[in-house]
Amino acid sequence: MTENMKGLLLDDRWAPITSEMGFLETHAEHAARAFAAWQAGLLAPRGIAVEARPVSGPLEQALSTLLPLTSPETQRDLFIPTRSPWTAYVENGWGGTDAASTMGYMARTLGCRGLRVVAVPNTIRKDKGRYGAVMLEVYGPHRTDWLNYLRTIYASNDGGRWVFGQSGEPFPFEKLEQYQARRVRDRFTFDMLKEYLRHLGLSPFEEDFYLPAGAPAWLVEKTGPVVPAQKEYTLAQAREQF
Repeated sequence: MTENMKGLLLDDRWAPITSEMGFLETHAEHAARAFAAWQAGLLAPRGIAVEARPVSGPLEQALSTLLPLTSPETQRDLFIPTRSPWTAYVENGWGGTDAASTMGYMARTLGCRGLRVVAVPNTIRKDKGRYGAVMLEVYGPHRTDWLNYLRTIYASNDGGRWVFGQSGEPFPFEKLEQYQARRVRDRFTFDMLKEYLRHLGLSPFEEDFYLPAGAPAWLVEKTGPVVPAQKEYTLAQAREQF
């Protein structure tokens, strides 16, 4: 049940930034520099410069380099090495990381697998709180029947009604029988998400999974003109909205 998500990353203190995360099956510096080159090509006509640089320190110190959060455009993206072949990705959007399009594009560009991982506790009560969600999306390096999606599984509270969906070829480790559970929210749970990710070589909700000794995170920062509507927010201000 998503109401009882125990063991979220850093006790969920960095939500909404870490409520959704991306992962790329490649090295952090390689991913960050490729992302910076992509963004520089898009933003140069607006006079915006894009730089990738290493940042050190424990995980929360690395995450703090994303602050302040911004909207409607993001200005900082962080690529974090892990104790696995995967690199984690988060960004500084005030509503949280939006990993889908970035991970899909980068998986094709870098020729590797990418993931979108969502874990949000269901705390909504009388229009206050957050709509719960557990999601896993896997992207491949080549085009498939739908963009480059290999596998999608989700159970989420869609405005008060729980919905479940899946597409693509199941992995051998999946608990297919659970997808027939009577309660929709029980068809894909947080515990199932963690188990599936372990099979893929990830433990993304454990702090010590990140930043192995001597491996910095990589911050990609955009500097230059901003849109007139651009605003900045503290993490506390963003959390108040959720």
